[in-house]
Amino acid sequence: LRTVDELIHAIRRLAVRGAPALGAAGALGVVLAAREGGDLTALKERAARVAQARPTAVNLSWGVARALEKLDGGADAVLAEALEILDEDERLNRAASAHAAEIVVGLCDRRPLRLLSHCNAGHLATVAWGSALGVVWHLHERGLVESVLVDETRPLLQGARLTAWELAQAGVPYRVQPDSAAAAAMARGLVDCVLVGADRIAANGDVANKIGTYGLAIAAHHHGVPLVVVAPSSTVDTSLASGAEIAIEERAPEELRTFVGATVTPPDADVFNPAFDVTPAELITAVVTECGRYRPPG
Repeated sequence: LRTVDELIHAIRRLAVRGAPALGAAGALGVVLAAREGGDLTALKERAARVAQARPTAVNLSWGVARALEKLDGGADAVLAEALEILDEDERLNRAASAHAAEIVVGLCDRRPLRLLSHCNAGHLATVAWGSALGVVWHLHERGLVESVLVDETRPLLQGARLTAWELAQAGVPYRVQPDSAAAAAMARGLVDCVLVGADRIAANGDVANKIGTYGLAIAAHHHGVPLVVVAPSSTVDTSLASGAEIAIEERAPEELRTFVGATVTPPDADVFNPAFDVTPAELITAVVTECGRYRPPG
């Protein structure tokens, strides 16, 4: 990716995705904006376009803002800040997932553990290691994972296409399931803990994440299954009092009208296709960052 327009296109079509990865992309977008020349106003306008490419994911605008803070130091300072974000991402992900792994071990008596994953929050959603899947890597290294149930994550199948691949590469036993099977799996006692990432966390602990997370949380709460959210602290947006203030992106209707290239609905079918939903804090067992368990201010 060599231009701001190319980066924005890649973000919007989800070639670049995942909250931590978007944070790094946002900072690098400012580097690209600086290289395209023009005055300061033009640079900031290009940077703002990058920040707005995915409105729900706070890490994108966070990365842009962090890089813009270094503008007074020149292009080299902006690049250095972007590279620092890249370097620190793995450290933060490892720390957050290590904290979360200890919390999961404390919450769940059964050994080895049967985990459930939604969407993709591993290496492919971060610069390195992963957030929610990072917990799986920690637990797998300790021999504590029996298997992972992988929600396929319709409509774009991030679970089936990405998470399943990551688990296979790591040698972690897994099974892919339709999203609609998750509640039944919990009812049958097949899930000890649900692990998810986050795209934005409000000050009160409400969490915006991939569509379907809210339904998972309701089912998990009903069946007494812990649901643990893992994300870097940059995903926490204390400017928003609650999840009611989080803007929810809606995706193109074609994502639902087609499946693996085949049209599956009437061509003109109306579509409701939100990319994210908001899970209330009271349905979440723990939100975990590199600082440990998140506690709302006050």
